[in-house]
Amino acid sequence: MRLSFLGFFLLGLVAPLWSDQSRPNIIFLLIDDMGWGDFSCFGNTEAKTPNIDRMAAEGLRFSQFYVNSPICSPSRCAFVTGQYPQRWRINSFLDNRAENTRRGCAQWLDLKAPTLARTLKEVGYATGHFGKWHLGGQRDVDDAPAITAYGYDASLTNFEGMGPKLLPLTLKPGDKEPKKIWADAERLGGPVTWMNRTEITTGYTDAALKFIDQAAAKQQPFYVDVWPDDVHSPYFPPLEKWSPEKHQIYLAVLEEMDRQLGRLFERIRSDATLRDNTVFVICSDNGPEPGAGSSGPFRGKKSQLFEGGIRSSLVVWSPGRMEKAVVGTLDATSVFAAMDMAPTIAHIAGAKSPEGLDGADLSATLLGRTPASHPGPIFWRRPPEKKTWLPALAVPQPDLAVRDGDWKLLCEYDGSKPLLYDLAKDAGETTNLAAKEPAVTERLTAAVLAWHRSLPADNGPALGAEPPKGGAKKKKK
Repeated sequence: MRLSFLGFFLLGLVAPLWSDQSRPNIIFLLIDDMGWGDFSCFGNTEAKTPNIDRMAAEGLRFSQFYVNSPICSPSRCAFVTGQYPQRWRINSFLDNRAENTRRGCAQWLDLKAPTLARTLKEVGYATGHFGKWHLGGQRDVDDAPAITAYGYDASLTNFEGMGPKLLPLTLKPGDKEPKKIWADAERLGGPVTWMNRTEITTGYTDAALKFIDQAAAKQQPFYVDVWPDDVHSPYFPPLEKWSPEKHQIYLAVLEEMDRQLGRLFERIRSDATLRDNTVFVICSDNGPEPGAGSSGPFRGKKSQLFEGGIRSSLVVWSPGRMEKAVVGTLDATSVFAAMDMAPTIAHIAGAKSPEGLDGADLSATLLGRTPASHPGPIFWRRPPEKKTWLPALAVPQPDLAVRDGDWKLLCEYDGSKPLLYDLAKDAGETTNLAAKEPAVTERLTAAVLAWHRSLPADNGPALGAEPPKGGAKKKKK
């Protein structure tokens, strides 16, 4: 049978993207608690992020990229596994043992879960994780697997992971000497290096650069996570940029993080071999903490299922593999999510993804070859303990959400109190159309309830029925 021109074109989209070149290097930069509107290339006029902006100018931006949870651990689980995090009972940020049990959460990511690092290691990649992990090994959970058990050759993390780590020294105006925080994390593995919290992104960058240099010297392709715990609170900017106002301190930390990441970008950009054969993926794990970062035009913050809690700015940089016509542009039409990253990156690397992933291969989209979206709806469930988050978010929040095409629906666990938005016309989720669109409301409610009930349950219904507790606890989430 003879193929039409369109047939040849479509074959080209599904063929391995590395067939005529060596396997590409992958660097995945995941920023902590950063809002959709915080990069200046996504509209921030209060702070400058010139290094990220340059990557965007030489790459491609996406404005309709989602994470699979509005809070840390489950969001990261989706990136790592290519699956909804609820499959592995990673439903909220992993806390101490008793609190995880109270929420109906696992203590750590099951080693049976598929991981992108393991997939790439099997086809010859050097794999390294440098930065926050938060998928097991934190607080009193000291029997979790090491990060390297998930397919990484090397790791360096903070107080929320097992293995070698950087721990922060903090200094505020007026302090006579630095203070140690999370010092008990030393028992979660070593060696431990204490470093000024203001400069700690440099520590992860240095470790990543050393790993990259070693892999490049061996001509081995590498997959590297650089997951700084900036711009998560508590915020420690350079002393000269200290402010009594939370938002201003956040902006100072954002700018300092961008500066410290500049060396990583320049190492790849200045090496012709690496520049032409490396893919950078840059995004956030969830929306910003209330009072800190910016959700741009979107409603909602961290922990919420409104757009500001789950939509992330995304920058992809790959001069040697990206379509030249899209360089420096914005893809405003492709709708996809964190769980799509594992199968997408695996395909770019010429690896076969495990069976049973919830994500889809969108490699042609990521490299600017053709706009495309995740096939079918994308679903969310709120963190079980976050029906409210006092004092910042005192109004009870929707439990479930689904996006299908331009429609977005939020509702309670039983399908009641539906909120329906047409995101093409109302990205800020201001006008509830549930009463005007009963057929759409009924269809999407049935879909999100079926998804919710197909997954392991957590204790969200019981916790949501409890009276709100006063005062936000001062703990890292």
